[in-house]
Amino acid sequence: MPETTQTEIPDERDGSPSVQRVARLLRHIAEGDPVTNVSNTARTLRINRATLLRLLQTLAAERFIEPHPSGSGWRIGIGLIGLTAQAFFSEDLVQTSAPILTRIAETLGLSIHLGVLDGTDVIYLVRRTPNHVFASNIRVGSRLPAHAANIGRIILANMPAASVDRLYAGIVLRAVTSRTAVTLSQLHAQLEVDLAAGLAWSDGNYEVGISSVAAAIFDMTGAPVAALNASGHSTEFAGAKRRAQIAAEVKGAAAEISERLGWHNSAGSQRTTQAAPPAARRVPAVS
Repeated sequence: MPETTQTEIPDERDGSPSVQRVARLLRHIAEGDPVTNVSNTARTLRINRATLLRLLQTLAAERFIEPHPSGSGWRIGIGLIGLTAQAFFSEDLVQTSAPILTRIAETLGLSIHLGVLDGTDVIYLVRRTPNHVFASNIRVGSRLPAHAANIGRIILANMPAASVDRLYAGIVLRAVTSRTAVTLSQLHAQLEVDLAAGLAWSDGNYEVGISSVAAAIFDMTGAPVAALNASGHSTEFAGAKRRAQIAAEVKGAAAEISERLGWHNSAGSQRTTQAAPPAARRVPAVS
C-alpha cells in the first residue's frame, strides 16, 4: 500500500524554510535518531518524505552526515564536526589575540588586523585601531585575495609549496596593483622573500600610499593558522629605526599569540620540522 505523502508545515519564523529544515534534521540526528525509518522521521520533523531523502543525500555528499557504524541509518559526519571545531578554534583565536592586538595598536599608533586563510581568500577576524586620524577601512568579515594581501602571503609562505600549488590550481591570480603576483611562479618568488624575512612587507602593494607588515601565527603543530598585520600611511613607516620597531612589535605579538595556542619554537625555525629546505619547496620565478 503506498505511503501517504507527508505535508510540510511551513515555519512562520523569519528565515529560510530550507535552511530551517536542514537545521532541524541535523539536530535530530545529533540527538540520537539515526533516521532508520525515513517515514517516521519525516512525520516527526514535519518534512515531506521526498524532501527528507534529498536532504540526507545532500548532507552525506557534504560529509555533514555519514553512515552509522551499525550499517543502518546516519550519524553526524566529519565534515560538520570539522566545521564546528574550526568555529570553536576561531573564537579561541579571537579571544586570545584581541588584547595583544589592542596593545600593539596603541604602542605603534597603527591599525592592527588578524586574519585566517579561507580557500584563496583571507577573512579578517579582528581589527584594532588606535585613537588616530588614519584608520584602516578593513572591517571584521572583510575578504581580500590571499595572494595580494600580506596577511595571506605570509600564511602561504609558511605552507609547503605543493600545498600552495594545489590551492591555486586553475585559479587566475588577479592584479590589485602593478606589484601583485599574477602567475604562480611570481607568487612563489614573493613567498620566498616573505619566508626569508619572516615578515611580509607591503609598501603600496595593495593600496597606493599605504604600508603594512604581516607575521604568521602558528598552532601547536607548527602549522600557520592565521596572521596579523600592522598598517598605516607610508609616512608612518618611514626610516629604518621606525620599520625595525614595527617589525619587532608585529613579530613579538605573533609569537606571543602562537605560544598561547601551544606553539613552541624549540627548533629555532617555524618550518624546519614540516618541510624541505626553501629551494626544494618553492618554484623559482620565470625570468
